Amino acid sequence: MSLRSLHLLGSPVLRQRSAEVGAVDDEVRRLVEDMFETMDAAKGVGLAANQIGIPRRVAVVDADGDRFALIDPEIVEAEGRSVAEEGCLSVPEIYGDVSRPERVVIEATDQEGNRYRREATGLKARAIQHEVDHLDGILFLDHLSLIKRQMLLAKYRREHKDDTGYTKEVPGEAARSE
Repeated sequence: MSLRSLHLLGSPVLRQRSAEVGAVDDEVRRLVEDMFETMDAAKGVGLAANQIGIPRRVAVVDADGDRFALIDPEIVEAEGRSVAEEGCLSVPEIYGDVSRPERVVIEATDQEGNRYRREATGLKARAIQHEVDHLDGILFLDHLSLIKRQMLLAKYRREHKDDTGYTKEVPGEAARSE
């Protein structure tokens, strides 16, 4: 397993629809492992493959005590509404209140190649929707009002005006323990 660099706001891969995976092989299983390790090191609750520069329909979630991979996910049911604050590893230190369905049912494939169906509510449902959005090239900012989105984008640009690229290294275990 290895840590991957995160792609940040402005990276073109974040705005493209990711390609279907199809069959799960050793490469996909290795990708899932790397994604879990990267998500954990970055202290996230979810991560989509395009956030590490790979435009494939793979995401991982660790929310409400449940940790799972989503390969070729599809939201098949959604109901209710709730508003909660969201952030994103690809848009660091920027947060906004996003309205999403409170309950979803997802169909996806796990890292062993088994298709499954699961229901989720609360944080888990929100994380699933956030990651599926990523796979479709949608950021949480796109769910905000135009004025709120413009304010947050201006703040992000001010805070990151000296950044030289669209990727960021995720500190490993040694760096975090110092």
